[in-house]
Amino acid sequence: MSKVTCDMAMSLDGFVAGLGQSLDQPFGEGVGDRLHQWMFDEPEAHAAVIEGITAAGAFIMGRNMFGPGRGDWDLGWNGWWGAEPPYHAPVFVLTHHSREPVTMQGGTTFSFVTDGIGPALERAREAAGDGDVAIAGGAHTVNQYLAAGLIDELRLHVAPVILGRGERLFDGVGDITLEPLGDAWGTALVTHLRYRPVR
Repeated sequence: MSKVTCDMAMSLDGFVAGLGQSLDQPFGEGVGDRLHQWMFDEPEAHAAVIEGITAAGAFIMGRNMFGPGRGDWDLGWNGWWGAEPPYHAPVFVLTHHSREPVTMQGGTTFSFVTDGIGPALERAREAAGDGDVAIAGGAHTVNQYLAAGLIDELRLHVAPVILGRGERLFDGVGDITLEPLGDAWGTALVTHLRYRPVR
C-alpha cells in the first residue's frame, strides 16, 4: 500500500533553513549547502538515500520551497531547479494565490493548490496511483502534515551543524512519538534516521 513520506535535511538543533531566505540564498543567510553537503560531496555513499528522496509518485511542497516570492506570482519563475526539475512526477504546491499548472521537462508538472493540505494530499494520492506521496518541504508545510497525523514515514538527514535560528521542524506539531524504523547510519557529514510518527 502506498504511504506518505517526508525527507528533511536539518541541523542538529532542528532547523531546515536559516533566516532571510531569498533568491540568492534559498536556505537562508549563511546556510549555503551546509545542510546538504553530503549530497554533493559524497553522492556515492548516499546513493540509495538520494534515490529515495525523489522516488515518490507525486510530491507536495509549500510555496516557499517552490520560489522566493510572496503575493501575486511572477509568472516567469518556474522553480529553483532549472528546465528539468528532479521530481519527474506531479508536484502540488500549496499557495494562497492561484496559478495555472507549469509543465517542465522530464515529467514534472507543478500544480498550485489553494484550498489546503487535505485537498492537496487527495490530489497527490490520485496522481501517484500506487506510488508513495512525498511531502517535500519546507518546515511549515511538513509541520502541518505532522500535526494532522498524515505522514507515515519521516526520514531525517541530520547535518553536524548548529544554525541557532530559522525555520524549525516540529514547531506546533503537538505530542508525537517517533518510532525508529531501522538503525541510524551515516558519515561525518550526515546521520540518516527513519521514523514512523505515532500519536
